[in-house]
Amino acid sequence: MGKFEKVIIFYFSGTGNARMIASWFSKFAIENEVYCRIFDITSEGYIYLKEIDSDALIVFISPVHGFNYPKITLDFIRSFPKGNNSVVLMNTRAGMKVGKMVIPGLTGIAFFLSSSILKRKGYKTIGQIPFDMPSNWLSIHPALRKKAIEFIYEKNYHRVKKHFKILYSEETDFASNKDIIQDLLISPIALIYYLAGRYFLAKSYYASNKCNNCHLCIKQCPVQAIRLINARPFWSFKCESCMKCMNNCPSRAIEVAHGLWLVLIVLASTTGSFLFRDWLPNTWIVRFLFFNLIFFILLLVLYRVQHWILNNKLIAQIISLTSLTHYKCWGRYKANQNHQEQI
Repeated sequence: MGKFEKVIIFYFSGTGNARMIASWFSKFAIENEVYCRIFDITSEGYIYLKEIDSDALIVFISPVHGFNYPKITLDFIRSFPKGNNSVVLMNTRAGMKVGKMVIPGLTGIAFFLSSSILKRKGYKTIGQIPFDMPSNWLSIHPALRKKAIEFIYEKNYHRVKKHFKILYSEETDFASNKDIIQDLLISPIALIYYLAGRYFLAKSYYASNKCNNCHLCIKQCPVQAIRLINARPFWSFKCESCMKCMNNCPSRAIEVAHGLWLVLIVLASTTGSFLFRDWLPNTWIVRFLFFNLIFFILLLVLYRVQHWILNNKLIAQIISLTSLTHYKCWGRYKANQNHQEQI
């Protein structure tokens, strides 16, 4: 591997964590007189694929969803033209501050799968680097506090600088290897998420009665997963759960249907118990398959019903009260792109 003089960065980002890592890496490249270009794969990435020089270092940066790159990132990598460039894979995982430490997330199969795809296209992976940026998974936990976010930014800014120096000094950088055992153990969950889990999360978002129909969520969705039905945003199965809509909504109208989750689990469990008791073989594989089948049928039906009854202001208010994301204490998160100038 020779010292690179050009870097082309392709990123996908919902709330801005991956974009921030890309901008920091670009900053250090420019400081070292390395030509660098950054492309958002949702808006312009495909346009510039033919402009990649054979001697440029290619960097892919994307969040991890369900211990894998999201489908939009994987599809972009699959569509990448053949070549022989050196490639660095990066991801942003769910980082949490505990004391003076940043507790890391897990990469899962993101690097294994992507490097395998790129190898078949002729590329050589010289780096696999995870970054534990502030977790934005507001479906599960409240937004991190400002001090915790600033602390995590500080740590990752210096990590990006360190890893840039390693790569620029003509060394390989497989920082992800220290997590390889955990990543392998978690890989079955990554498969389950890709086949089923992401569809469940896609149907967990709704627009509350605070929605003023600005349609910003529809316009900004990177995968065009939101459409207008009955004059209200409706989330399709194309949703990547990147949280961009929820965290960018100026009215904080987009919420997670935690109440619907509870109803779904109770109904699916009750229906499944009845069927297994009287009609179906009571083996774990049959139970697993039929529970998920029942769950997704109920999900389709109840999500439609919820969308319809949200037009009633009283019912919409009651539904909002069952969502943790409705309350101000839960917060929202969007990466501070000006932070690099503050360090």
